[in-house]
Amino acid sequence: MHLSRSMRAALAVTIAAALPFAAAAHADAAGQGGTAQAAAAAKRPKSLVIGIDGATFAKFSKAKMPNVKSLMTGGMTAVSNLYAAPMAPTVSGPGWSTIATGTWPDKHHVVDNSFNGARYDLYPDYATRLETANPALNTVVVGTWSAIPTTIFGPAVDTRLGGVSDTDTTTTAVSKLSTTDADAAFVHLNDVDEAGHSHGTDSTDYLNALKAADARVGQLLQAVKARPTYTNEDWQIIVTADHGHTPQGGHGGSTPGERQTFVIAKGTGFTPGSVRNDVKITDIAPTVLAHFGVSAVPAWQLDGTPIKNLAAYAFDTLRPALKTPVDETGLPSTLKGWTTTPPTGWSIDNSAMPTGGVTEWRGWSFATDEFWTNTDLGQGRESNVRARDVFAVADSDEWDDNTHGDGQFDSTLISPAYPVTGGTTATVSYATNYKVDGPQTGDVLVSFDGGTPQPLKSYDTDLNTFEKLTIAVPEGATTVQLRFHYTGTNSAFWTVDQVAVTP
Repeated sequence: MHLSRSMRAALAVTIAAALPFAAAAHADAAGQGGTAQAAAAAKRPKSLVIGIDGATFAKFSKAKMPNVKSLMTGGMTAVSNLYAAPMAPTVSGPGWSTIATGTWPDKHHVVDNSFNGARYDLYPDYATRLETANPALNTVVVGTWSAIPTTIFGPAVDTRLGGVSDTDTTTTAVSKLSTTDADAAFVHLNDVDEAGHSHGTDSTDYLNALKAADARVGQLLQAVKARPTYTNEDWQIIVTADHGHTPQGGHGGSTPGERQTFVIAKGTGFTPGSVRNDVKITDIAPTVLAHFGVSAVPAWQLDGTPIKNLAAYAFDTLRPALKTPVDETGLPSTLKGWTTTPPTGWSIDNSAMPTGGVTEWRGWSFATDEFWTNTDLGQGRESNVRARDVFAVADSDEWDDNTHGDGQFDSTLISPAYPVTGGTTATVSYATNYKVDGPQTGDVLVSFDGGTPQPLKSYDTDLNTFEKLTIAVPEGATTVQLRFHYTGTNSAFWTVDQVAVTP
């Protein structure tokens, strides 16, 4: 949990080497999966979230971790990236707060390990929300790092205990899982983080620490399975981490090894051996809540979504067609992560774009976080946490890094025509991250039934949010089309994702 600014240039592309452990045969969701969910509905929901501090997923393939890899084979694996400064450094306070609350640091306001300015009053941990919804539930938190039970999880939680070591923490948690009617438990292990600080992720010591953590995960899983009431319980098991580490040791910066995190989940609704690209650590809290039948309300302003409710968006269909770098020579040559070919129904108007510039970013493009955010570290791209999987991006700053014709970046992303009902209202929603660093414009326009585009929203300051804009549909109109028009002169960027129009 120490703050380090160590940086490394190479990307953590070993994710691909670790994912095969999750490549077991999938269950038939419509057949076996449906039957399993129906059976589980008659059982009491139970939850165990295990947090391995500082665990770098890219190193799992080299470590002896049979228990974690068994969870991957029997459930879902999702690797994603954290934010970085200026949103928050990649340290434990922001990381575990994000996991516990289901919100990003720009909401819960934990930006270091001092917790100064934390807004747990507005964004409490998920165990506190469970207690509010159903005080009869037995919630348990055990953590080696004392801030886990004393600060991040609040006083409404039934049992909050600190361990003097991971051995002590595991013994205590095993006792609670074995001898009490624990409903929702969170267990934090710290030794992997200590090994990361002392030796770095390339060391044998770090791999040994992962092996030891895996053995403790095994003890916790065995305690669950040995419960006399286990056959009548529906256990949801989740394993995650708050941040990664550098090969040399330390974290807090913006390198891929520090930003990398993961969600491994087994239980009802998780297809065995499945791998997903759209799951974030903010989804853990709402996923646990949903397991107990607690639905998040809009007033909570959670950034996460129950994993079972996540659906693929149009941009995500482009993943199989993503390309390797052309002009972005600082990225691994085999990394696939961009295209300028839009999905079916979408189009891009580049008629005002000058020739030249960086090929990957000439006009609106579609990219993954691993590709786009690592083109140039420390320029705010790491804050694009609300986009999922593949998203649309207009990046005038990166485009300008190659010689181009006269004029500024000028491109328009055009949506399909969405059905609407005349004389009513509709909601336009999308995740957006608009960052200003020089002359630029960002405008959203709407047109009904192919008519003249009309302004809906203009951006002139930084904004990172999930927009919900109300539009009045004219009498007789049957369709609406959206345009995202961006211009910039070596400025910053605009990302858009999860675009939808609903009544």
